[in-house]
Amino acid sequence: MTPHTRASDSSGIGPRAGIKGGLLDWGKYLELTKPRLSLLSVVTVLVGYFAARPAVDGWTLIHLMIGTSFAAGGAAVLNQWLERATDTGMQRTKDRPIPTGHVPPSAALVLGLVLCGLGGIQLNFGVNPPAGFLVLLTVAVYILAYTPLKKQTHWCTEVGAISGAIPPIVGWAAAEGTVGTGGWVLFGILFFWQMPHFHAIAWLYREDYGAVRFPMLTTIDPGGFRVARHMTVYGALLWITTLLPGILGQTSFLYIAVALLLGGHFQWRIMKFKNAVNREEAARKIFFVSILYLPLLLACLVADIWFFA
Repeated sequence: MTPHTRASDSSGIGPRAGIKGGLLDWGKYLELTKPRLSLLSVVTVLVGYFAARPAVDGWTLIHLMIGTSFAAGGAAVLNQWLERATDTGMQRTKDRPIPTGHVPPSAALVLGLVLCGLGGIQLNFGVNPPAGFLVLLTVAVYILAYTPLKKQTHWCTEVGAISGAIPPIVGWAAAEGTVGTGGWVLFGILFFWQMPHFHAIAWLYREDYGAVRFPMLTTIDPGGFRVARHMTVYGALLWITTLLPGILGQTSFLYIAVALLLGGHFQWRIMKFKNAVNREEAARKIFFVSILYLPLLLACLVADIWFFA
């Protein structure tokens, strides 16, 4: 697949960037914040908060959700600002607001910085300093480590998974002012879950990544054997980690049973990829199973902690 190109001026945007019908196209600015992905960050922060079983404070929750939304949205914007050139070269990203010229890069940079700053301030003063620090650490790892490493090594996936696993401990810190053992267990669950989830996506879009020379594991391992091995190992580590809340006495046997069943099905899907003739279809099924797996597991975990443990 050859990189997608489009005519533009020297700034990489069209002459009517950010303008639609003579007005700013606010919908494109909202699109830059990746609302659905940002919502996932908010949800996992809330999971960490409620898993700590705090004395629920309505104002703390409001500040926590708003601050997380700002920071997650700002990180998404800054990521797209940094990757605006490579986004133009990939089919799955070429229609994003910056490559299409709907949003000028300079405006995206300002928006991303402002949102991240507001998110950190909101959490620092509206919740507590540990939560504010951790949310800004999430942004820093994502923008300053994961994004540039995507051009250097396939280990960027693990670095990116670190930033994706921090939100639950933001929630835990918001509840307790520190990160307890349960918070680190949630970190592990989110970290290990992201690996088969992302590798499934990366397999489906490996030609896109190859077109812009991102050395993802799926592009340097065209046969898929190393990809399958990585998913299998991380899937097994995920399965083990999900049992820790029960082993540590935080949940009842009900949660352990659900974790065993969900983890077993997830790992079975990963093994199907390892032995599949049609790895495209197997990767697609892993992706959809991963999307269902995480909310079911986390919902059961929080419900068990509150009502059965």
